[in-house]
Amino acid sequence: MPHSFGLRARTRHLFSRDFRTKGQIKLSTYLINYKAGDIVDIKANGAVQKGMPHKYYHGKTGIVYNVTKSAVGVIVNKRVGGRFIEKRVNIRVEHIKHSRSREDFLKRVKANEKAKAEAKITGVQAVVKRQPVQPRPAHYVSTAKNTPITVAPVPYEALV
Repeated sequence: MPHSFGLRARTRHLFSRDFRTKGQIKLSTYLINYKAGDIVDIKANGAVQKGMPHKYYHGKTGIVYNVTKSAVGVIVNKRVGGRFIEKRVNIRVEHIKHSRSREDFLKRVKANEKAKAEAKITGVQAVVKRQPVQPRPAHYVSTAKNTPITVAPVPYEALV
C-alpha cells in the first residue's frame, strides 16, 4: 500500500475538533491579548488551516517573542538528536492559548511571601519549601467489630 509522508500525514485525530466544539470559532479566541514574554500552549485548531503550526509543535509550550495583527511568534525548544534547538514559529491566534503551567508557581510565591511576612511579625521561622507527601501516622486497627478474614485462593476446577 502506498502511504503519505506529507505535511499533515497521520493527523486524522490530532487536528480533529473535540466533541461539541465543532463549528464556528468563539469570538473570545480573537479578543485575547498576547504580549511578548507570555507563556502559551500550542494546540492546532483543525477548522483554520491558515497559520497552522506543524504537527510536531501540537501540544508544546513556548514563549511569545513577537505579536502581529492576527498571529504571534513563539519560541519553542525542539529536541534534535541530543540537543535542544530554539525554534521560532509564527502561529495564528486560533492555534494558541495562554498556558496555565505557571499558575501553581505564582500562587506558591504569593503564599510564601505571606508566610515570610507573618514569620517576621511573630519571630518564628517560616517553612516555605515544598514537602513531599509524608507517610500516614501510626494507628491501631480495632478488631472488636472487625474480625480478621483469612484469604485463600479458590481451587481450580476444570469446566469440561
